[in-house]
Amino acid sequence: MHWEEISFIISGKLRFTILLSLKKSPKTPSELKVELGTQISNISKTLRELESRGLIRCLTPERRKNKFYSITERGLAILEEIKNLSDKGL
Repeated sequence: MHWEEISFIISGKLRFTILLSLKKSPKTPSELKVELGTQISNISKTLRELESRGLIRCLTPERRKNKFYSITERGLAILEEIKNLSDKGL
C-alpha cells in the first residue's frame, strides 16, 4: 500500500476528482475547470501537486497554453488502492 499517497489524494477532494477525470481521458486545465466547476487557479495548483508526485504527467510540456494532462500508471495504481479500501469499507 502507498499510504502516504492515498492520504494525500483523499485529503483533497479536488485531487481525487481530477485523477478520476484524467482516468477517462487527457484534458486541459480549462476543460477540468468547466467539468469540475472550480477556479482555474485551484486546478493549476492541484495539477502541479499531482505532477510533482508522479501521479499525472503533462503530455505537451513545451506549450504555454492548452497543455494536456493524463494520469500515470502510478496514479492509476493509487486510485485502484483507494477503490479497494472503499470496497472494504475503510
